[in-house]
Amino acid sequence: MTRTSGKKLRYLLASGALALTAVLSACGGGGSSASGGDVTINFLHWRGEDVKTLDTIIDKFEAANPTIKVEMQTLPSDQYQSTAQAKLSDGSVGDVFASFPGAQFDALSKAGAFTDLSGASFLKNFNSELIATGQKDGKQLAVPYQLVYNDPIYNVKLFEKYGLTPPKDWEGFLALCQKLKDNGIIPIAFAGADIGPGQFMNTMVMNNEPSDDIFEKVEAGEAKLTDEFWVKTLTQIKELNDKGYFQPDALGTKDAAAGALFIQEKAGMLASGSYQLAQNAAQNPELEQGLLAPITVSADQAKYEGVHTSTFMLAVNSKSKHPEEAKKFLEYLSQKDVASEYANATGQNVTVDGVTYDSPELKVAEDWTSKKTLFQPRFTIKNGDNQKAVTNSIQAVLGGSTPEEAAQEAQAVIDQNLSKS
Repeated sequence: MTRTSGKKLRYLLASGALALTAVLSACGGGGSSASGGDVTINFLHWRGEDVKTLDTIIDKFEAANPTIKVEMQTLPSDQYQSTAQAKLSDGSVGDVFASFPGAQFDALSKAGAFTDLSGASFLKNFNSELIATGQKDGKQLAVPYQLVYNDPIYNVKLFEKYGLTPPKDWEGFLALCQKLKDNGIIPIAFAGADIGPGQFMNTMVMNNEPSDDIFEKVEAGEAKLTDEFWVKTLTQIKELNDKGYFQPDALGTKDAAAGALFIQEKAGMLASGSYQLAQNAAQNPELEQGLLAPITVSADQAKYEGVHTSTFMLAVNSKSKHPEEAKKFLEYLSQKDVASEYANATGQNVTVDGVTYDSPELKVAEDWTSKKTLFQPRFTIKNGDNQKAVTNSIQAVLGGSTPEEAAQEAQAVIDQNLSKS
């Protein structure tokens, strides 16, 4: 396969995947490419929507490093989470690979998939606090590349039209939703069938939880989902649904459909995160967007203003036959000018220091760097089954279960997993 045809193939495959999903939730389609050279390394990840940009970056990397060629392979994010570990196991794929934080990072580290990057000179290019998520047992196993704020997006012009501002407490949030509803606007577009529960739970629980490590305590058997913090969170989500603040059939609504309601300005807020700002703007250039987080307590009880995640964690496969070349590629991605190119072309904020953001959407997220935010609570749940049980409990209350019933069903899964350990 020639270089040109390889690029064309991976672009077409990724484009085909993009056509299936109008609004992506920081996930991607599939594609691959290859080109000859002294050494070829494979870059495995899930962000098919970034392929065109990464192709350009890879071209420049290969020009600067003519003995190294980079083959890129992408998978849809759900498939990536379920199959990446097996693909990485023999070193034939994923010399450089990406990991989600939380359950996948924990599983891959237990499987010994990561090369220890501690002491690598390029680590100094990153914000040290933001890459701490990639550490375990005192070692830097992966380097988070993207910085995401998992706060709902709101339509600035709609808010201005109705005299609304991001509220400081729960009563204010309910009043805001009611005002939008009274004016024929869906308050919150909610993708209850897929990403909504996993995204929205973070800001809903951030000020309800008694400690930042509450889900770690739940997984250790030291706390339960039937405790007040989670029952209250489910009760408040149910209240939003019962009052009609989500669109009809929120439980059956997928990400693309929820995103379309917001893009078409039928909804005042979208329960997703900053990763979707650029995609929304591309489909409706007239949109003016901001981020807000529901404050589920009184203003004086609020500990956090929002939620952040450092994700798209880049790593070197411990089974790679070309670890030094793989590290050289990571070093290249960590350069400020390269990270700036990636950020501005893909609409993703990054963890590299000194990056200049050009677009309004990236600047919206950049403004949140000065706010007090909590690392995404969902990703502190290390067991994948437990994480699914927590998000399933949100879907259960949307489907008619009481918060107490939904919490008990989720806790039963936790208890079962505890009995196995």
